[in-house]
Amino acid sequence: MAEQLSPDEKLHLITRNLQEVLGEEKLKQVLQERELKVYWGTATTGKPHVAYFVPMSKIADFLKAGCEVTILFADLHAFLDNMKAPWELLELRVQYYEQVIKAMLESIGVPLDKLKFIKGTDYQLSREYTLDVYRLSSMVTEHDAKKAGAEVVKQVDHPLLSGLLYPGLQALDEEYLKVDAQFGGVDQRKIFTLAEKYLPTLGYAKRSHLMNPMVPGLTGTKMSSSEEDSKIDLLDKKEDVKKKLKKAFCEPGNIENNGLLSFVKHVLFPLHGEFSIKRDPKWGGDKVYTAFEEVEKDFAEELVHPGDLKASVEVALNKLLDPIRKKFETPELRKLSNTAYPDPSKTKAAVKGGKAAAGGEEEGLVPSRLDIRVGKIISVEKHPDADSLYLEKIDVGEAEPRTVVSGLVAFISQEELQDRMVLLLCNMKPQKMRGIESQAMLLCAAIEGEPRRVEPLDPPEGSSPGDRVFVEGCETGKPDDKLNPKKKVWEKLQVDLKVSGECVAQWKDQHLMTKLGQVTCKTLKGGNIC
Repeated sequence: MAEQLSPDEKLHLITRNLQEVLGEEKLKQVLQERELKVYWGTATTGKPHVAYFVPMSKIADFLKAGCEVTILFADLHAFLDNMKAPWELLELRVQYYEQVIKAMLESIGVPLDKLKFIKGTDYQLSREYTLDVYRLSSMVTEHDAKKAGAEVVKQVDHPLLSGLLYPGLQALDEEYLKVDAQFGGVDQRKIFTLAEKYLPTLGYAKRSHLMNPMVPGLTGTKMSSSEEDSKIDLLDKKEDVKKKLKKAFCEPGNIENNGLLSFVKHVLFPLHGEFSIKRDPKWGGDKVYTAFEEVEKDFAEELVHPGDLKASVEVALNKLLDPIRKKFETPELRKLSNTAYPDPSKTKAAVKGGKAAAGGEEEGLVPSRLDIRVGKIISVEKHPDADSLYLEKIDVGEAEPRTVVSGLVAFISQEELQDRMVLLLCNMKPQKMRGIESQAMLLCAAIEGEPRRVEPLDPPEGSSPGDRVFVEGCETGKPDDKLNPKKKVWEKLQVDLKVSGECVAQWKDQHLMTKLGQVTCKTLKGGNIC
């Protein structure tokens, strides 16, 4: 088909439904001479959702236009983006992305043999690429790097250096993948303009950039992997799809920020060339639209009810999702999904009467129930009645410092503890230890043996007393006011608290974090946290 198209017809296919094109004249020039080479990259972070059908439908357009298309699974980018993907899970998430995106493409009839798939770390760790990263770092200002990633890289009060490197690496990908154009969302525009500005300074060609609009999610804002109510997962069951669509933002006559209409425009029409509204005969019966503008016009004039639009999108969406669900019914892919994205809130099933199954909890056994905070040791004294215990006054951002008694610190010098930033479990029930009430628990890494080795956990540099510590993926949970000692919540969660081989504190392989980064210890690799 592509061979029968003129350069202008190919350009129309390549650019239709895009919000913006940078370097269109260069595209026209290339199409006069040969087929266009284009790449689309995706950072392997959260699970892909139905909005990914938007770039998939454009990839179908590129292939129809005869383009040579490369899909990049940007695993290194995923790690650099404020550690959205833990290093230990990168390979599993790349495998998941590859399987699910191939399933999406098959679902919409895109031939996989026409595509090239590549993983970022296959070439981004090479000597040549690494040297170019350093060369680029010597030219790009901190201001330009931060500005470029403002809408893509997770923004925090104290950004990590990795997030500043991210835009430059994405720019270099254009050269190392040897493409004419990069395709992405309009939220990446600042990264694209950074590439256009700086690649020529390295002696590399300036590429063209193709930008999709950002499709609103179900809540009317950007569809996001981190906002559960805004998106439909590709493996959601039909009943979950129905439930989420029922709650979707869809006011009668309102065509602004309508995620359902956007899905019809950017996915269903490009794929099928039409859209069918299912409705009761008394309201006009079914109607097949051959142009999106007609759907939008009828909805704006309230000739199409939100309920009918939702029901019709549900039918069309499930047709796209059915082949993906079927593919992931195999034990191998179910296991891949569960291990690449472990569920930190998974709990043991409750039985009738509100009681838990044997050994279970009435409430979810999740680490967000622990009130762990950064504290600063103000004073360190020996316990008056015990050689092995120290008494500490620790500032945790409250009016009065906490009194903490700990046997573990007997293995650490008093001088090393003075004025040190530490981690404190603050919602333990206070208990008396040799006559002195301990109002919190000091968290340390420890390795049993002779002699026993103990180190306090270190919050990220720049931390302040009172900063909350959370487990990655469990940021939003609320701590218990007081942990019930009879429930042994701490004891059950503490079993899975460890120190990784990189000296990073973890719970079930997920990092302990503050808003500034990871919690670590100095040397005790593989230690327990107690």
